[in-house]
Amino acid sequence: MSQSLQHDSIPPLPFALPDIGEEEIAEVVDTLRSGWLTTGPKTRRFEQEFAAFLGDSSLQTIAVNSATAGLHLALEAAGIEAGDEVITTTHTFTASAEVIRYLGADPVLVDIEEHSWCIDPEQVLRHITPRTRAIIVVHFGGRSVHMTRILDIARAHGLKVIEDAAHALPATHQGQMIGTLPSDATVFSFYANKTMTTGEGGMLVTRDDALAKRARTMRLHGIDRDAFARFNSTVPAWRYDIVAPGFKYNMTDIAAALGLVQLRRAHAMQQRRAQIAAQYDALLEGTGITLPPQPDASDVHAWHLYPIALPVGVDRDRFIDAMFAQGIGMSVHYIPLHRQTYWRELCQLRPESFPVSEALYQRTASLPIYTRMSDEDVERVVRAVRQALVRAKVAQAKVVP
Repeated sequence: MSQSLQHDSIPPLPFALPDIGEEEIAEVVDTLRSGWLTTGPKTRRFEQEFAAFLGDSSLQTIAVNSATAGLHLALEAAGIEAGDEVITTTHTFTASAEVIRYLGADPVLVDIEEHSWCIDPEQVLRHITPRTRAIIVVHFGGRSVHMTRILDIARAHGLKVIEDAAHALPATHQGQMIGTLPSDATVFSFYANKTMTTGEGGMLVTRDDALAKRARTMRLHGIDRDAFARFNSTVPAWRYDIVAPGFKYNMTDIAAALGLVQLRRAHAMQQRRAQIAAQYDALLEGTGITLPPQPDASDVHAWHLYPIALPVGVDRDRFIDAMFAQGIGMSVHYIPLHRQTYWRELCQLRPESFPVSEALYQRTASLPIYTRMSDEDVERVVRAVRQALVRAKVAQAKVVP
């Protein structure tokens, strides 16, 4: 049998796959049979159980339909306005920056650290101006940002801190769980490829009562009462008031039903991801690949992503093509914002202003990492990596005059 036919006979291994079992299905079916599909009792339970999961009774939790919605609500409730500046990193998905523009504020993009691949606190410090009002940090790949330094900088300059924790459940910084640090708000994502999922969804977490109250109001059209309170009442409760031009960002009970079960499994799923990451670390030794930054000794890495940096002399795009040819799904995290047309033109950005992010982008590719992968799947990925490294080098050599 030819090599190509052998590849055709093996099912492709996707880049990401949600881990949904019979318990999640039963919880969703129960919701469908309950007659309450939108924001209601299960969303409220999910919020309460999420706060309990983080282990801090002083936290307020607001379930939303995406992490992007949560970031927008957090900035709006924090008082960010047109003309303000908000610092974030270029090495992220566009949502981290686009929410700044939703409010007419100006994003200021900064580089990442070589050793962590997260936002560089010293670059944050250098870019503070009289117009700076907030910092959005991104816990890249599931490893925490150097939050102690970020919070020190923010306190010294009177800045709000919003944590984009889309990758970071459950992760820790200096032994403290992300979501419980003294930032102004933290936003988690439950998108389909995240460490736990509600299909689409997110959670805004804060200790600030005023921020939480504003976010809850703005989450659903600026109405002063939520739908569950109005429609579940045993006495007439049809009156409501619009107190602000809000948004449509509420989570449904169908999504929350998934979240309730996934949350109970979150620590076990993180442990499996950590096992896969450790297996990759061991099997990729000697390949010349730069492995993803490890967490500090006392910390937990969520391992949402397993990004690698390829050896010098290996063409990244050809490497990915060679991996797909072997049936292995891949992605790149990220095409930095300074390379995206809108951000490049709006902020007049040049690659040389972001040397660490730019160099990482040129070499980076993310391997599959999800809890439904078997040890054999991981070994298959690594075999494909070794072959792809050879093919990418050879292919590159052929185009050199």
